[in-house]
Amino acid sequence: MNILLIAGGWSGEREVALSGARQIEKGLTALGHSVTLFDPARDLRGLYAATQGHDFAFINLHGSPGEDGLIQCLLERIGMPFQGSDARGSLLALNKAVAKQIFEAAGLATPQWEFVPACHVNEWRPLLSFPIVVKPNNGGSSLGVGIIGCEEELDAYLAAPEIAGQDLLAEVLIRGQELTCGVLEGQTLPPILIRPKRGEFFDYDSKYLPGATEEICPAPVSDELTARLQSMARAAHDALGLSD
Repeated sequence: MNILLIAGGWSGEREVALSGARQIEKGLTALGHSVTLFDPARDLRGLYAATQGHDFAFINLHGSPGEDGLIQCLLERIGMPFQGSDARGSLLALNKAVAKQIFEAAGLATPQWEFVPACHVNEWRPLLSFPIVVKPNNGGSSLGVGIIGCEEELDAYLAAPEIAGQDLLAEVLIRGQELTCGVLEGQTLPPILIRPKRGEFFDYDSKYLPGATEEICPAPVSDELTARLQSMARAAHDALGLSD
């Protein structure tokens, strides 16, 4: 199969995407596929032409345009099959404020929150009580996430250059164990317990530096909690209309 590997992009997670693409290319090549790497940050106008002569697109873009539905929408329009969720599911999932409203409508528990549009960030003061977690409303890899305990810390966070021009989402801080549970091909996977070895939370370095985090799978939790986590993961997955 001739596969177009779309990776890189222009988000703050670009280097992570390119690093992952190198491993994906090795794996696909080992399976006998012909792989062509395309970076939309270098030639977005050339994406349609790049798809010609390929049978399948493998998307490995973090943030926009690969996780927010933009690339998926284009590929759907030109009839190019790709892995992962469709444009609608991707759009809903990456927008944290929209996703949280969908979770609430589905009866899923989610921390109290408020949305802060970019145009109101400078004068914003939270309705939630400190401590809070503030993060960009779109994006991933924990970039721009801050745990804020007081007004002075909030002022410093909002003054950071990387926050400028971004919509924000604030949530009450929930302390406890961090667990994640994936859904693949309609099946819920075993929960994973995430234990960063430094820092307050599972931040960018904890995610990507070798040895920075202990990830235990299956998580050492009760059968009852495992079943509850898997049920919630599947409900969230279905509520967003995701495919895998």
